[in-house]
Amino acid sequence: MNEERSRGKYTLEFKQEAVRQVKAGRAASVVAKTLGMPKASLTNWVRADAKGQLGMTADGKPAPVVTPEQAEIARLRAEVARLKMERDIAKKAAAYFAQDVLQGTPGSGR
Repeated sequence: MNEERSRGKYTLEFKQEAVRQVKAGRAASVVAKTLGMPKASLTNWVRADAKGQLGMTADGKPAPVVTPEQAEIARLRAEVARLKMERDIAKKAAAYFAQDVLQGTPGSGR
């Protein structure tokens, strides 16, 4: 499974929300998977936030201001990713339990 990934661009709001979730106790790997991003980027953001540098660019200047619309889009994208993951888990659970029920059904040939 050799995928080429393009470098993602994330808004400051998106980064802050991801870091907030990690600070709230969720595992960085789970948050990264939910948001569809590399875990390494998230751990870098957590470290930068701890140093008070999350809102800075590489050259030390403040990050560009994010409009409320961009922030809302980032929040909604994160929510969509989380809901898709929850849906996929529910599908797998339903298939597992349906298979279990079918195996125990009289006349199923098993």
